[in-house]
Amino acid sequence: MGTISQDHTKLDSDTIANAIRLLVEADPSIKVKSVIAEVQGKFNYTVSYRKAWLAKQKAIAKISGDREVSYQTLPVWLKAMIVKMSRSRVQIKTLPVYRESEEVQGIRVLYRVFWSFYPCIIAFRHCKPLVQVDGTHLYEKYKGALLIAVAQDGNQNIVPIAFLIVEGETADAWEFFLINLRRYVVTIDGVGIISDCHTSIDAAIARSNGAWSPPRAWHMYYIRHIGSNFLRRFKAPYLHKLVEEQEYNKNYQRLKERGEAYTQWCDEISVERWVSAFDGDHCWGHMTTNLVECINSFLKGARNLPVTALVLSTFYRLNELFTQKSTEAHERLCNGFTYSEFTTKRVEESFRRAENIVVNWFERRNEMFEVERLLCRHVLACCTNQRLDWQVHVHDVYKMSKICKVYRGEFVPIGDPSTWDRYEGAKVIANWTLRHTTKGRPKSTYYSNEMDSRDMRGPRRCTICGREGHSRSRCP
Repeated sequence: MGTISQDHTKLDSDTIANAIRLLVEADPSIKVKSVIAEVQGKFNYTVSYRKAWLAKQKAIAKISGDREVSYQTLPVWLKAMIVKMSRSRVQIKTLPVYRESEEVQGIRVLYRVFWSFYPCIIAFRHCKPLVQVDGTHLYEKYKGALLIAVAQDGNQNIVPIAFLIVEGETADAWEFFLINLRRYVVTIDGVGIISDCHTSIDAAIARSNGAWSPPRAWHMYYIRHIGSNFLRRFKAPYLHKLVEEQEYNKNYQRLKERGEAYTQWCDEISVERWVSAFDGDHCWGHMTTNLVECINSFLKGARNLPVTALVLSTFYRLNELFTQKSTEAHERLCNGFTYSEFTTKRVEESFRRAENIVVNWFERRNEMFEVERLLCRHVLACCTNQRLDWQVHVHDVYKMSKICKVYRGEFVPIGDPSTWDRYEGAKVIANWTLRHTTKGRPKSTYYSNEMDSRDMRGPRRCTICGREGHSRSRCP
């Protein structure tokens, strides 16, 4: 035929699922419009959005398994993982199933699951004593959230240390996460923890019986979230930047000149929890949760997978990360480098800028050196002037020997399921009350906040006439 019918019944969602299987396997978060473009390129036919979306879901099911069965296989895989890596930590919380007010035996509803692999646990002992925590939404068939805790080594590499799947970012969920994180992973004192200033996290820390309170830990806020809350409270996008900038005293006076309400709102939040000049150097120069945001982006494709496939994704991706970073660290150590690549570049830059600088550093401490525990040009100039060894002033976390210890843990292969020990626990099922609605077009996975308001992005401008106040569809 010279033309193709508009109703291509042979090109159904199953055929499309087989055609795009490799694409979905490489990127489970692939957009539906990309699937439509792939089908157009292969079959010279444009399928509907609904058919392409169904094909993507069927491809995910063929690759990662059925979503309902995935809840049953999760405790089986976690038990096998614990047998292979006995020092890993898993905590599963389930709820009973009732039928006509009677509890059903042998069946439990998955409520929360916490896991941390042993290589990640020993890695934190050699990282900076700083933890960043945040949560992200799951995109699968059932609603939920993935809570993540990350650290950072001396070479500015991100190290995920713990995960938790919960029903949502509630105070009880955060309490469950922080308790297990403190009990199994972050066991040292004197650490800093950075998070959003949500009331649920504050409530969870208040219930921790001092485990996340001074002097054992110092809780700080994410500066961008402070700016977002300020914008929500005052609707003043021209002022919220003053809250986020570094020169606190100057900006505080500028806010006070514009109104007492602005400074009163800032005074309600202790400056030790969001201003780097008053945090007691527990933030190591970090003022955001960008480390966690990077991990959220890294796991974006995994958040669309069934629950067992999500946990497996963290296992294999961390295995790849540890293998790569361990190889790089040992190569650098064998080549005679004492410090990390980041530290070496910083010291070289400081040496170039330290010419003709003479500072009595022992009387006037440098802020950058105090915060990051890393040399700046003033310290190098002073050590050169006084003929002192500058290496004794570099923190051990930046040494290559320490970075090699971060990635010395190994992810042991789990093996074939036929070799696993028999699982004799209750059957675990999904919580049907968290199921997403199946009617209508799939919703956008982007969650906007006050920082995405029209005032922040500028006025609407027509792409035809270039004038403000209307779009091209309403252009006169």
